[in-house]
Amino acid sequence: MAATRYRRFLKLCEEWPVEETKRQRDLGVFLRQRVAQAFREGENTQIADPETCDRMYESLVRIHTNYYKNKYPRLKDTSFTGVTVEDCKMILATDVLKQMEDMKKGTWKKLREKFYAKKPEEDAK
Repeated sequence: MAATRYRRFLKLCEEWPVEETKRQRDLGVFLRQRVAQAFREGENTQIADPETCDRMYESLVRIHTNYYKNKYPRLKDTSFTGVTVEDCKMILATDVLKQMEDMKKGTWKKLREKFYAKKPEEDAK
């Protein structure tokens, strides 16, 4: 039975898309890591709680297949802010978030980072 569960999770991992714009924050990458961790011995892995494993798998399938998006369709593809899905994806991209974080830094901190070889946190020690 563990072999069947392992193969189902592997198939789900193959189907799950990886978003390159969300480096180190992508659900697909996280899912692959967790499956590899949970099934270290592959098909020979002993599962302590098969019911919980099956519930997790079914929940992930519902997310992957947009079950709730299809069950509860929205009238518009925007939020109360008027931002579209494409705009949200662009804003949440890792590069854009890094740029926004850099913009938040004060002038003094930018100058410190530019001229110091070591990090400001090391100065405090």
